[in-house]
Amino acid sequence: MRPMAGAATWVVDDTPSRRYPVYTRGNIGEVFPNVVSPLSWSAYGGEAEEGWREAWRDYGMLLDRDVEGEDKVILGSFGGYCYLNVSYIRVFAVRTPGISVEDMDRQFFGESDAPPYRPQPGDKNLGASLRVARTLLRTLSTKRLPGLEEDKSRVRAWLAMLPDPATASDTVLLEMLEGFQPLFRFLFRHHILTTFQVSVGAGVLAQICEGKLGDPSLANKLLAGIGSVESAAPSAAMWRLGRQAAADPAVADVFDAGLEGIVERLAAEPAAEAFRQAFAVFVDEFGSRGPNEWEGSSPTWGTAPRLALAAIDRMRLADPSHDPELQKSRLAVEREEATAQARARLKGMARVQFDRALRSAQVFSQGRERSKTTVIRALHGLRLTQLELARRARERGGPDALADMWLVTLDELADYVAKPAAFSAVLDERRHLRDRLAALVPPFVFEGRQPPVETWARREQDVARVGSGAVLRGIPGCPGVARGRARVVTDPFDPRGLAPGEVLIAPITDPSWTPLFVSAEGVVVDVGAQMSHAVIVSRELGIPAVVSVTGATCCIPDGALVEVDGDRGLVRVLEA
Repeated sequence: MRPMAGAATWVVDDTPSRRYPVYTRGNIGEVFPNVVSPLSWSAYGGEAEEGWREAWRDYGMLLDRDVEGEDKVILGSFGGYCYLNVSYIRVFAVRTPGISVEDMDRQFFGESDAPPYRPQPGDKNLGASLRVARTLLRTLSTKRLPGLEEDKSRVRAWLAMLPDPATASDTVLLEMLEGFQPLFRFLFRHHILTTFQVSVGAGVLAQICEGKLGDPSLANKLLAGIGSVESAAPSAAMWRLGRQAAADPAVADVFDAGLEGIVERLAAEPAAEAFRQAFAVFVDEFGSRGPNEWEGSSPTWGTAPRLALAAIDRMRLADPSHDPELQKSRLAVEREEATAQARARLKGMARVQFDRALRSAQVFSQGRERSKTTVIRALHGLRLTQLELARRARERGGPDALADMWLVTLDELADYVAKPAAFSAVLDERRHLRDRLAALVPPFVFEGRQPPVETWARREQDVARVGSGAVLRGIPGCPGVARGRARVVTDPFDPRGLAPGEVLIAPITDPSWTPLFVSAEGVVVDVGAQMSHAVIVSRELGIPAVVSVTGATCCIPDGALVEVDGDRGLVRVLEA
């Protein structure tokens, strides 16, 4: 497996930045949790880098000399896994008035063992800081984000003009892929800009809550149940389907028979027509979501309905008190009370700053999830086109597994679709290497060069379990305290019987995981940060959560009685 340290391991691996040497899996591990496919990274890796750079130019932070002479600085694939550049993102903090490097690490990466920041000539730049300061003022004054609604309209129009994949020629389908790249870069630019604008109001709000009000946990309470968080909408829709399944004996019988073959059994049950229609509406609206949804080769709720049905199965058994609408109403009352009490303790400009920071944090938290949803819908439209190319390649002698097409690069795609048999040896080699890399845990942080893959730990490696009385620390997600038996789930396709009253222990949380939050008493996640998807969605659903609890899925015994303190970011093992 190419033992030379620093040599490219995966076909689309990048060269680490010379000036900015520290990289992390933090944050991006939620977006690309697995080995990235050659097709996805060759098609969009460079576009994502350019979109990110354009977003930071919009923000006022990026100088052309920062990235001069390097293809990628902010993002990179190393050993087949995607990383973010810690060093350069810390420069963002250095050039931003009022934000420390430690604040940026905590908000963006969570807990990690990244080396401390080491200043370099050029990191500080007065011109950039002045431009960033203007962006901060605009951000704190923002009341709505009409540009994100325009992006949604742009994507709807693009999806409507796509040709029918079943009748379009190979050439047309291939041209659609390359033609989509500018749209992806444009949408991603807005997503990154919105993501970093979230930190402005949230950061000021956190400073006020801790420095002037003496309660660092208050900020999360003020951002809970704000509504209009699009990534939480599928969970609410799934809850309604779960209630429908629980109330209909015929549908409940289908679910009780197990998830194996459930799609076929639902289709064959005449009495399940009402549920089938409701589920079809759900798939039409949310079929683009799923595990590893930025990766084109991964299934979605639309291409693999069993995945959505697995979450609905857990919800139909949940206590009615977990209804997201009930939680939303409760959180709204608590948020309004906490807001009124905080404002009453602040006077003059401090209250004005508080009001602006709170409004900005709410608006941009909603906007960040909205912008992400828009990108994912566009990517899914393209995914359906790519699946048609994969089916044609299979009919021409290619592999049975459609996902194998993503083992070729964008430059190889046209030749593969025309003559897939010629790629048999290439696919075998890359498939074997992908599986070997997938069985290993890439370094969470590295500096300079990624350690050789021979030194990586294996995923199934035994880890000592914690005992009764152990306290694990992480980052507060959603406020509240919950108790229940731990249920360690490592695959959203297989919730492993997550039962009412249990606490979900998960490695990451992309949108395919968050519906499982609804049926859980609390949530504990291995990775994450204050700006992570898990935090935003758990706050919206009212589920006590702690993220960035390193190794939780390995060291918390399945079935242990645990307490999740979402206010202080603590997980206590009450009974192992």
